[in-house]
Amino acid sequence: MRRIGVVTAGGDAPGMNVAIRSIVRTAIFHGLEVTGIERGYAGLIEGQVRHLGPRSVSGIINLGGTILKTARCEAIKTYQGILKAGDTLKTQKIEGLIVIGGDGTFRAASELHEASELPMIGVPATIDNDVSGTDTTIGFDTAVNTALFAIDRIRDTATSLERIFVVEVMGRERGFLALEVGLAEGAEFILIPEIEYDLKDICRRLKEGRRKGKTSEIIVMAEGAGNSASLVEQIKRDTGYDVRLTVLGHMQRGGPPTARSRILGNQFGAKAVELLLEGAKKDMVGVQGGRIVTVDLDYAWKVRKEIDISLYRLAEILSS
Repeated sequence: MRRIGVVTAGGDAPGMNVAIRSIVRTAIFHGLEVTGIERGYAGLIEGQVRHLGPRSVSGIINLGGTILKTARCEAIKTYQGILKAGDTLKTQKIEGLIVIGGDGTFRAASELHEASELPMIGVPATIDNDVSGTDTTIGFDTAVNTALFAIDRIRDTATSLERIFVVEVMGRERGFLALEVGLAEGAEFILIPEIEYDLKDICRRLKEGRRKGKTSEIIVMAEGAGNSASLVEQIKRDTGYDVRLTVLGHMQRGGPPTARSRILGNQFGAKAVELLLEGAKKDMVGVQGGRIVTVDLDYAWKVRKEIDISLYRLAEILSS
């Protein structure tokens, strides 16, 4: 193997640049050339590539986002798109591809492997932390801490003005981010797509809390758990309390990666290169119990990652 490629696809996550840097410098250490694919799978289909050397990745370890840029790509979901992507890899003489992203990224990589027969190694980087086979993903810790930074300040206002704040965090399909943010913040309620909630019961408990002396509350809600604006209006009607909504939105994706996200980016990137050199064909790098591991790439996107119910129950106990 003489030349490998690296691509960041799907949503961006803090720490992607760390992984790119680690991949490039580890590859060069082992005598490999590295081609960077720009704008995700869209750029791969269109042949948007550039050489990456050691200076190409200088000064990026503290930057959020991805220097290779990324884009949503509907074409990669088609057979023709897969064939075009495979043609680019062959034209560029890329002998193995490292894909940085989430489960959708890995699904496309698996199909690309089947079509091109080229090795594919996945590096999990998503703030949703919904990739199976790894305890956590690059960017998840950063997103949790970014949300905490914001909600800590919202709580000051909630306390001063005796308000209820519903804070919507990202997570259209899964509640990993909302759960960890809510537990760390000490939120009174955590609403996630995986667990059904009873709005009448929430209102009853809010009233009970006020009778016991509570004067403000924080509700952390994953965007996929329902319509947050409607929820706020219903709580207002049922309780008569002052309720406000804050949607944190895409700020959770940005900013400098935390130490945890940087360390994972370094470890995952280096391991991905090593796997290609060892002859791996279709794997993903992950971390389990503090150890860097290798899992089948298909497992990462085919198997649904289970939410930690014990954390949810703990949050309920501590919020009473």
